[in-house]
Amino acid sequence: MPAPYEIRAGGDVKNKKQSMADLKLRRLNELNSRLKEDLERPRIKVSEASMSLIQYCQNTKDFMVPSLWGQVDKREDPYAPQQPQGCCAVM
Repeated sequence: MPAPYEIRAGGDVKNKKQSMADLKLRRLNELNSRLKEDLERPRIKVSEASMSLIQYCQNTKDFMVPSLWGQVDKREDPYAPQQPQGCCAVM
């Protein structure tokens, strides 16, 4: 009759702990590299960003706000329903 329990080699626990430590180290290194990339990202002041956004909104025509920009010609409006190009389409 076989023994109900098997005796495992002691190296499994040690190898498992080592692989968990390696995994933790790799995750910490990846986090560290992402944080370094974030630090190297160019930054601008909030006042500069807000002025840039205001200038963009004032200079860029928005077809969805006709009360500000006036009515838009149907040919220029990208949101206008498209006219069918004939009676059928051949594929």
